[in-house]
Amino acid sequence: MLHVAVPNPIHKVKHLKLLFFSHGGLVPPLHQRSPSSLTHQKLAMAKQFIPLSSSILVAVISLFLVSTFVPGVGSIGVNYGTVANNLPPPPQVAHFLLESTVINRVKLYDANPDILKAFAHTGIAVTVTVPNDQIPRLTKLNFARQWVEDNVQPYTPATNIVRILVGNEVITTADKMLIGNLVPAMQTLHTALVAASLDRRIQVSTPHSLGVLSNSSPPSSGKFRLGYDIHVLKPLLSFLRATKSPFMINPYPFFGCSPDTLDYALFRPNAGVLDENTGLLYTNMLDAQLDAVFSAMKVLGFDDLEIVIAETGWPSMGDSTQVGVDANVASEYNGNLKRHVSSGAGTPLMPNRTFETYIFALFNEDLKPGPISERNFGLFQPDMTPVYDIGILRPTVTSTTHLLNFNVTYQYTHIDMLQYQYCYTQFSFP
Repeated sequence: MLHVAVPNPIHKVKHLKLLFFSHGGLVPPLHQRSPSSLTHQKLAMAKQFIPLSSSILVAVISLFLVSTFVPGVGSIGVNYGTVANNLPPPPQVAHFLLESTVINRVKLYDANPDILKAFAHTGIAVTVTVPNDQIPRLTKLNFARQWVEDNVQPYTPATNIVRILVGNEVITTADKMLIGNLVPAMQTLHTALVAASLDRRIQVSTPHSLGVLSNSSPPSSGKFRLGYDIHVLKPLLSFLRATKSPFMINPYPFFGCSPDTLDYALFRPNAGVLDENTGLLYTNMLDAQLDAVFSAMKVLGFDDLEIVIAETGWPSMGDSTQVGVDANVASEYNGNLKRHVSSGAGTPLMPNRTFETYIFALFNEDLKPGPISERNFGLFQPDMTPVYDIGILRPTVTSTTHLLNFNVTYQYTHIDMLQYQYCYTQFSFP
């Protein structure tokens, strides 16, 4: 028997229990037994039940089933960028992610109110961002409180906002005003969350490019850039530790590879790269990049912090001078990435870990400036057809909900993966 607590806002339901019966278990196989006979004893209680919103009920059960039975989905998210003029409306996107994919985390580059409304009651974990240009004002407590009041409080807890990012790759902008105000802005925003009693629900962090490192090879010699290490990154890491928030990094093997290192970047079989300081062999570039960050954090005494991959990805199209830019290679990188970060293997310096990871990006974005590749990092086209498949589309699920007789039936096309013949739901009430 599996048991999951359902969040309090789901009206009268207190607990959801899912009972499964296998071929040799408590009941005969499905073709030998009617589903209605299994729920017959629940009818009396169900008829007295005040009906739930069926959409909320289906969403809760769908999320639980997917996160329980599809390996490795709990740590995979996407960056939902909107630099395009042809994207579907946010409610359609939220419905698509919930019903058709195993993605349960989304990172935004702003706090778009239409998107935040669209993700209400989906359970999908949402990260929002304070744009770089607002960082100096965010150091003022009144502004920080107003920002939380305008961009967070109207939407939570219906929308599952779990993290606020202060800027994006601030240190590598070389803007002294932004860099100097980064940590004070994070501290003030956290103070505003405390005042709103949201600090235990919502973390504060900021993502960095690998440009924060002065050295990354070999990985064990990773160090932060001189000057920024003590005056910016050490207090930033202290803040993250104090608030139990992760250090967030944007590693891109795509930008670091050459024709000679393409296999290494794509997690393909290769001879590997030896770190002579530790004797550890690296068989993929992402592990080397992550361990360089870990080593830099360790130098400052913060090797206990969680590391989150805030961005990584591979374009499906690019300029002729770029290496490995087609849909097959992009599928190979992101598919191997998904399996690797969810496997529990970790890295040579951080073994036995999984990494919360956000693939860049959800959609191809046609208005992004720069080379062709910048507009072609998406997993999906704007019409929500996949550019390629990396295993994030859900097994086909159809659901019917009959609240009067309290019967909920799910049909999985890949039922062999679940190794179960039949599932029914049992609810307990306050």
